[in-house]
Amino acid sequence: MYAPEGAWVKDKDAPLAIDAPPPMSEAVAAVVDLETQVLEAGGIVLRYGYFYGPGTQFGPDGFSAELARKRQLPVIGSGDACWSFIHVDDAAAATVAALEQGSSGVYNIVDDEPAPARDWVPVYAASVGAKPPRRLPAWLARLVGGPAGAAVMTTQRRASNAKATRELGWTPRYGSWRDGFRAGAT
Repeated sequence: MYAPEGAWVKDKDAPLAIDAPPPMSEAVAAVVDLETQVLEAGGIVLRYGYFYGPGTQFGPDGFSAELARKRQLPVIGSGDACWSFIHVDDAAAATVAALEQGSSGVYNIVDDEPAPARDWVPVYAASVGAKPPRRLPAWLARLVGGPAGAAVMTTQRRASNAKATRELGWTPRYGSWRDGFRAGAT
């Protein structure tokens, strides 16, 4: 949910995409409001990457796997949009670490290798037994999926887990989505 401006890798202080196209703008506004309340109360905010693993949209029976098998999970435009992933088991371990060792503030809970869509989509498709993904021009994606859907696949920024690893002593078991996808951990 980071604003698509400036550096491609965002830390916890980077601005969120409050000007995102609808319906993302409503989701970002809700996140900003909730995070503000939590931080004002002295709490901890965990910003998770895209979950993968059993029971997730990227699980073997998840929504994204179904799209990939139907070749409906394309690489859009240049595929520059960067995604930060996290295996559900790693997210759970980070949550425990935050509860035990965290201090008030924001932590990005993501793996060590943010990935451009042009890299992760083909690897993910192969991991769920799908054919290679199609490529779709960005203008067509905006027409078919709307501006929000196209933005997720063309301008999204990645998150850095540096603060979480440094302050929580947490290291993801799957340091890379590549390892997790190829290990069948989807």
